[in-house]
Amino acid sequence: MALTGRAALLAALGSLPVGIWDAGWTGVLVVNAPLAVACACDYALAAPVRRLALTRSGDTSVRLGESADVTLTVTNPSRRPLRAQLRDAWPPSSWQPGTEAEASRHRLTVPPGERRRVTTRLRPTRRGDRQADRVTIRSYGPLGLFSRQGTHKVPWTLRVLPPFTSRKHLPAKLARLRELDGRTSVLTRGEGTEFDSLREYVPGDDTRSIDWRATARQSAVAVRTWRPERDRHILLVLDTGRTSAGRVGDAPRLDAAMDAALLLAALASRAGDRVDLLAYDRRVRALVQGRTAGDLLPSLVNAMATLEPELLETDARGLTATALRTAPRRSLIVLLTTLDAAPVEEGLLPVLPQLTQRHTVLVASVADPHIARMSGSRGNVEAVYEAAAAAQAQTERRRTAEQLRRHGVTIVDATPEDLAPALADAYLALKAAGRL
Repeated sequence: MALTGRAALLAALGSLPVGIWDAGWTGVLVVNAPLAVACACDYALAAPVRRLALTRSGDTSVRLGESADVTLTVTNPSRRPLRAQLRDAWPPSSWQPGTEAEASRHRLTVPPGERRRVTTRLRPTRRGDRQADRVTIRSYGPLGLFSRQGTHKVPWTLRVLPPFTSRKHLPAKLARLRELDGRTSVLTRGEGTEFDSLREYVPGDDTRSIDWRATARQSAVAVRTWRPERDRHILLVLDTGRTSAGRVGDAPRLDAAMDAALLLAALASRAGDRVDLLAYDRRVRALVQGRTAGDLLPSLVNAMATLEPELLETDARGLTATALRTAPRRSLIVLLTTLDAAPVEEGLLPVLPQLTQRHTVLVASVADPHIARMSGSRGNVEAVYEAAAAAQAQTERRRTAEQLRRHGVTIVDATPEDLAPALADAYLALKAAGRL
């Protein structure tokens, strides 16, 4: 229960004549006794808060950066009308900064025995699960002098999914994939490509693609056509160790790696390949296996939604052993990790031969665009020192990448904006070359 501002204002206004005409207990009682009686009546006429029935409905998932609506249904079983202010509390990251007060507070009136709905619009700023907190209701009487207040726990979970901003590149990559599928054997012939069909010879075709047996069975010269391999296995491995927590721009490296993994998964599933996901640091954080093409992306974004970088060193041996168990047959293993010298030389390089002797390995890493800007800065002593430090960091990164290439690893090193399309291009190049 609580006094309202209206009751305080009336008490303040009543104190003026008391101070002028009768500054004593009699004057105080003359003014405050009617006000106290009015407050008591107002309290008695206010609808009880604890008897209200509250239920939720609405969105259960939303992409980061988009809005979600969660509806709260308030049922008034009492015989008194409900005049109330309602606060629907959620974690601070459920709204854009500065918008919480407006978005979470509502006014409503519910007649006796009826129900009303209020909708809270959320716009989360972080991935993961957002749990609804308490619903606080302040019920007012008809005079607006006194109020009842109570809280209700109405559980609801909103899962905030990765934004998948790189999906804008998907149409262009699918067009490139269709181009590969339509090429002749002259352009895509190579070890590991799959026979597609026979067609009639046209001038300009490579004579090595002529199928003489098929030609002998028909009156026209037949040539073989090929297509990139299908039904290959791709294992996406997200390194969730401490290096993935480093922020590049406004987001950690892990977010850029997840975005690139989603684009590659969407492209590979359209190409007829099977895609699995493994997130690992010192134990398995997420594992998605055996999903169909239609169920793949929803499963991946749900698994990635709650992933957060762990502030500990990744166990490269454990990661390798888990990847080998997850991909027992020859596969393309895409490892999204760092190219920093120490983690690669001390962790990945000693166990890399176990992967490369059985699988095709592609390492994708998020580069910091700020280092590239630093390397070109000049003008004063501080800028020159920054440029020297950036050049040294770039040299070490190139040297680490070259060490991995000597083991037959394909390297993709790009900024967060360019990593997803660059990784998709590397996948298409491997597929066109028949190396999957």
